[in-house]
Amino acid sequence: MTIRILMVCMGNICRSPTAEAVLRHFVRQHGLGDQVEIDSAGTHGYHVGEAPDSRTQRAAAVRNYDLSQLRARKVAYQDLDYFDLILAMDKNNFDNLQRMATPEQLPKIRLFMEYAKNFDDHEVPDPYYGLGHGFDLVLDMVEDAARGLIGVLQKQVKAGAAASNAERAKAVKNRDSSQV
Repeated sequence: MTIRILMVCMGNICRSPTAEAVLRHFVRQHGLGDQVEIDSAGTHGYHVGEAPDSRTQRAAAVRNYDLSQLRARKVAYQDLDYFDLILAMDKNNFDNLQRMATPEQLPKIRLFMEYAKNFDDHEVPDPYYGLGHGFDLVLDMVEDAARGLIGVLQKQVKAGAAASNAERAKAVKNRDSSQV
């Protein structure tokens, strides 16, 4: 069972690539690398193909997150089918994603900060036009929400493994009873 998560901001050069890298780091750290797939995208195509903002990369590097291989891309309609969970960094991008989605896809779209434990904010602020300390705040918020999300993912993976084991046991039982 693989859980696919898409992190989304506006241009995919500050917040969502930071969230992708941080969550990917935590997923590996908690041994979930084989069960969780993470990507990021933007609701606007302003920076498609570009690396994350240099200020974002510097702030992330101080905390040992490497964003250098990431490249901006725009959310595609196929993403709304492919990903199991689509996490917007703010309400504006949340609304943009909801406008793109079919009624069946709407439950997949959430605000990332719903998973935060130490921040009451509903949105990760865009640091692009601000000063350097905004990038550190984004990292603080993203780390907090990612830690909360890891707890949820661990439960989902455990539940998925239990369901798989139950299915295997049922299949073995059916196989054995058909051979009698």
